[in-house]
Amino acid sequence: MKELKAKDHTFAICAYKESPFLQECIESLKKQTIATNIIMTTSTENEYIKKLAKEYQIPLFVNSRTAGIANDWNFAYHHCKTKLITLAHQDDMYHPNYVEKMLENVNKAKHPLIYFTDYNELREGRNVSTNKLLRVKRLMLLPLRIKVFHKSRFVRRRILSMGNPVSCPSVTYIREHLPKTIFIPGFKSNIDWQAWEILSKEKGEFVYEKLPLTYHRIHIGSETSASINHGNIRAKEDYEMFLKFWPKGIAKIIMHFYIKGEESNTI
Repeated sequence: MKELKAKDHTFAICAYKESPFLQECIESLKKQTIATNIIMTTSTENEYIKKLAKEYQIPLFVNSRTAGIANDWNFAYHHCKTKLITLAHQDDMYHPNYVEKMLENVNKAKHPLIYFTDYNELREGRNVSTNKLLRVKRLMLLPLRIKVFHKSRFVRRRILSMGNPVSCPSVTYIREHLPKTIFIPGFKSNIDWQAWEILSKEKGEFVYEKLPLTYHRIHIGSETSASINHGNIRAKEDYEMFLKFWPKGIAKIIMHFYIKGEESNTI
């Protein structure tokens, strides 16, 4: 694969309604040690989003078709014209070295599918570097610290069979090695896990960076907290995902422990 450079990468910010954290997300992208392309997409056009896009000189694209997270993410993905795409979630932030390390790692890989990093949490303005959930996810990803396992379909499917330790905002997609459409409408909370399960079957590498180069914000208005707190949506979708890897009896046992772990992912 030809060496990829800054011009080959785009951050696509997925903006929704009037997030008070959107500006912090934008600024974290603007402070990258290696500057790349930035666009913004939304299905909820408003003056707040338009004002920030204009202030930071970011092209804004409005999705006027069917709403929903999967459709919004696909819309953002397809509006990127580069070989590398990172879907930046409006509430989250990126370490200044994210792009630098991403380019370094992707260029070392032979056939990368996705690149992703470890992450810390942002809770009530605090940078949380460890808690029960983060420790479990890091333990799950331990095999991928060994680079030879990046290309192992068996290893990544075994990891995903126990839950979803891949932080969606930290993922960069290597477009030329992936299907045209990444996200399938239907789920409300496990759209990303479903995508990783599908991509885990592909020939290529899941390139993992153990440094926490993204910061995932946990707050009462987040989609993660909402899906866990309302209508038991998350639990139903988690069970559906476990059934892709396990018989019903084993899936139910895993669910018992998985639900306890997810409780720390809310405010």
